[in-house]
Amino acid sequence: MTAPQPTAPQPTAAYPARRPSDEELDVYGMTHQGRVRTQNQDHFLIGSLRRHLAIHLTSLPEVNPLTEGVARVAFLAMVADGVGGGPKGEEASRLAVELVTDYVTHSMNCYYSNDTADEERFSRSLMEAALQCHMSIAERATQDPTRKGMATTLTLWLGVWPRGYLLQVGDSRCYVLRSGQLTQISRDQTMAQDLIDQGILTRTDAYQTRWANVLASAIGGSQAMPVVTRLDQRWGDVGLLCSDGLTKHVSDERIRERLRTMTSSKQACEGLIEDALAGGGTDNVTVLVGRTVVKQ
Repeated sequence: MTAPQPTAPQPTAAYPARRPSDEELDVYGMTHQGRVRTQNQDHFLIGSLRRHLAIHLTSLPEVNPLTEGVARVAFLAMVADGVGGGPKGEEASRLAVELVTDYVTHSMNCYYSNDTADEERFSRSLMEAALQCHMSIAERATQDPTRKGMATTLTLWLGVWPRGYLLQVGDSRCYVLRSGQLTQISRDQTMAQDLIDQGILTRTDAYQTRWANVLASAIGGSQAMPVVTRLDQRWGDVGLLCSDGLTKHVSDERIRERLRTMTSSKQACEGLIEDALAGGGTDNVTVLVGRTVVKQ
C-alpha cells in the first residue's frame, strides 16, 4: 500500500487549528508472549520529548518516570521484534529500544527547536540512530559467538506536530486510520515483499512461501536498510504500531473495525491482542495505539 499524500491539516468545527495538548493525546501500548512462545522477544516504548525524554509506557525495565510540567515538543513510540531465537532475540529488541531512546534523548537537539526548516535533519538523525544501533548490535554478535544471529525489527514513530516521521527496519508495521480508511504506511522489508514488488509472485502466493517471514533488512542482521517516511498528522487520525504477531492472525479489515469503533486506545490494544490470541497466538504480539481527542 502507498502512504497517503501529505496535506496540511485542516481545522473544522470539530477540530481546532492548534496542536493537541497532553490531555488530548490518548495513547496506550501492550505486549503479550502469545499462546506458543515461552519468551517474549518484543519490546516497546512510548514517550515524549520535553527537553529530555519522559517515558509514558514501556516494556523495558528501570526507566525514568513521566515528568509533568514541561512543554511537549515531540512524541515518540517504537516497537522492536527480536529474531534469533530465545534470549538473543529478546536482547536484540531490548538493546534496539534502549540504544535508539538514548540517541534520541542525547543527540537530537533539532527536535527541540521544532523548526520546520530542520525536517531533512530530522530524517537524517533518525537514519543515523538506526544505523548506529545496527552497528552496535552487530558488533556484540561478532564479539560473542553465543549472540550470533541476534537481530531485531524496529518501527519508530516520531511526531513533531503537525509532522510525523516513521523510521522502518524489518516487518513490524505502522498503520493510520484516517476518515475511516485504514492505510499501511510502512513497507514490509521481507523477501516475500521483494518478490511481490518485482512481480515474481502475487501477494497471496508470496505469503504462502517460506520467504514470508525472512527479513531482507534487520537491525543487527546481515544488512539494515532504514527507511524514513514523512507525512502530516491530522486531528482525528488513529495510529497503530505493531509486531507481526498481530498481522499474522488479524486481517486489515478487523484492525480497521477495531480502530474505527474504539472507545479508548487501551480498549483497542486489548481487543487487538485478544484477536491475535484467538487467531492462534503463534508469536509474540505487541500493539501501540494513539489518537487525538478534543477536550472542550
